[in-house]
Amino acid sequence: MLVDSHCHLDRLDLAPFGGSIDGVLAAAQEQGIGHFLCVSINLEAYPAMLGIAEAHEQVTASVGLHPNEQGGHDPGINELVELARHPKVVAIGETGLDYFRSEGDLEWQRDRFRRHIAAARQSGKPLIVHSRDAREDTLAVLAEEGAGEVGGVMHCFTGDWDMARRAMDMNFYISFSGIVTFKSAQELQEIARKMPADRMLVETDSPYLAPVPHRGKPNQPAFVRHVAEFIAELRNESCETVAAVTTRNFRALFKPPVPM
Repeated sequence: MLVDSHCHLDRLDLAPFGGSIDGVLAAAQEQGIGHFLCVSINLEAYPAMLGIAEAHEQVTASVGLHPNEQGGHDPGINELVELARHPKVVAIGETGLDYFRSEGDLEWQRDRFRRHIAAARQSGKPLIVHSRDAREDTLAVLAEEGAGEVGGVMHCFTGDWDMARRAMDMNFYISFSGIVTFKSAQELQEIARKMPADRMLVETDSPYLAPVPHRGKPNQPAFVRHVAEFIAELRNESCETVAAVTTRNFRALFKPPVPM
């Protein structure tokens, strides 16, 4: 069995699936994907997103506010902790830093990141971390705020080996998305080759970042199999081996309250 450790089911175009999320999940299950972590981006969409997890045993959820989200409700620590009490919520995030799309004084991003880390520590739930063009600040904030106490995952990882190593030293897993299949991602492919098996996850980040051979098209959870197959080839392992270890890692990190 494979797990899509990071997807946005509430943002998929359901038209090709008969207008139903059930069609999306069925297509993925045909490819051996048995569990889906639906990740929060903002609080306005959160109730509907959580509803998907509540309605489907094989779906869990996170709660958090993406670093690029502005203009909506920005939750405090206590609110995040309270929302994380829901039995289907297994993580805090996605949170982190993104300096690629934001300009000016970004202390507000760092403050939000710190609040999410505090909420993770109080709730005992791991973090889902987004980091783009902010390597040193991301690692510094994680270290300063004691994020290693709960650990988490560096989602859709695009950093270098030094960043991966330092994150793993703080009890974080490294998750590979469809980006690893791109021809331009040679450094990332080398990281996937030498990753310790017990620190690796796979994801789609659907509907974004579809892997080869679907690059440029809308992504979907079924395509996590392409990511796993590509990594298996890089590591000279079977896809079954990659599926088994990444599923085991998902269970160890997120402790889903449902059979897997």
